[in-house]
Amino acid sequence: MNSITVFFFATLRDRTGIKCTHLEIPSEATVAHLRVILREKFLPLQGLVEKSLVAINQEYAFDESPIPRNAEIALFPAVSGG
Repeated sequence: MNSITVFFFATLRDRTGIKCTHLEIPSEATVAHLRVILREKFLPLQGLVEKSLVAINQEYAFDESPIPRNAEIALFPAVSGG
């Protein structure tokens, strides 16, 4: 297992009601796996977590990105503008 810290920003923080959480995830987990875990653990994030931007240790990551041990994950809601 891998111990990580997940930080929620903006509307994601509002929906969860917390700034961050500590999770135990499988050692081979990717960002895509983390999205599934977060949807199950935090029901208010359903529909948002799929579109959220993810950073691992302060660098943007993609669904196929592996999550290193003791990582700090930041989740930002998708932003649109014009």
